[in-house]
Amino acid sequence: MKKIHNSWAALGFSSWKEKFIPSFLEQKSEIDFLSIQKLPTEVLTQYSNIIVWSSRLTPELESFCLQMDLPLWRMEDGFIRSVGLGADLVRPISLVKDSCGIYYDATRPSDLEILLNTYVFNENLLRRAKRVRTQLVELKLSKYNVGISTALVLPDDRTVILVPGQVETDASIAKGSPVIKTNQDLLAVVRKGNPEAFIIYKPHPDVLSGGRLGELATSVDTLHDLIVTDMSITDLFDVVDEIHTMSSLTGFEGLLREKKVFTYGMPFYAGWGLTVDYLSCDRRSKQLSLDQLVAATLILYPIYVDPHSGDVVDIETAIILLMKKLDNPQGPSFKTRIKRLINNILFKKRE
Repeated sequence: MKKIHNSWAALGFSSWKEKFIPSFLEQKSEIDFLSIQKLPTEVLTQYSNIIVWSSRLTPELESFCLQMDLPLWRMEDGFIRSVGLGADLVRPISLVKDSCGIYYDATRPSDLEILLNTYVFNENLLRRAKRVRTQLVELKLSKYNVGISTALVLPDDRTVILVPGQVETDASIAKGSPVIKTNQDLLAVVRKGNPEAFIIYKPHPDVLSGGRLGELATSVDTLHDLIVTDMSITDLFDVVDEIHTMSSLTGFEGLLREKKVFTYGMPFYAGWGLTVDYLSCDRRSKQLSLDQLVAATLILYPIYVDPHSGDVVDIETAIILLMKKLDNPQGPSFKTRIKRLINNILFKKRE
């Protein structure tokens, strides 16, 4: 087949993503969304680029692209995503596309890891990174920007630890936390190592919404002192001393606020001398400053798109757009709420 110049075969994208993915790819590109099931791989040879939603990539597809010398890209949510959850089908303001791996997969290099290992950060970029970091902290912005402002009464004579829950079926655990893989196991390790601490557990918002799996058993009350659900994660940062996580982005957001972060997996921000790590990664031997980490992770690696115009923008503009969106957050549609209800009923029956 004749190769189509500047074209993309997009695989593994749900129908609602098809509406905005073109804005994150090259302008004036031809993009065909193809089903990843029963796809004759020979069809792909006519495209100049293959892109797949990262969790849908199969070994067979990766092997075929390598064999045929087809550029293969993985796509995933960015780190400052939206006001509202992806599980609620809220459109992202940022995505990443990676040519050799994906940031949450510690088993192999990614474009982000290569940036962190090799990029020469100039002073202008580092000053910009510091301004971005300061702005995110002052404006209390996070990945999803959900939750309400709540005051907590906490002991002043105990170390206060935040343990963020994760979706246990996520690829970020499968590829980024090879030893500890459940929220309950993480809590058990943290409690064992910190018997006198006051441990706050915050379930992942996708789990709370009923969209994903990761609930604790009812018999683990001794592993935590408090569970918070609706509280904004940025308000929690103000009252905790440490963050202990498998591979949650909450650890990175804690670093932005100069909190002490302990990792039990190998998230993208671990292994650079900024965190206390349970595991190690031989590929990551460079010592980084916080602003170098921020520059690569939030400025150089993601793509930001204005959801209204479809134009690619910089992170500073994306922050302004998110602040405007905070006044009008988007929740789940009626169809999504019904689907969740059915999924929860079916899951309860399987238990």
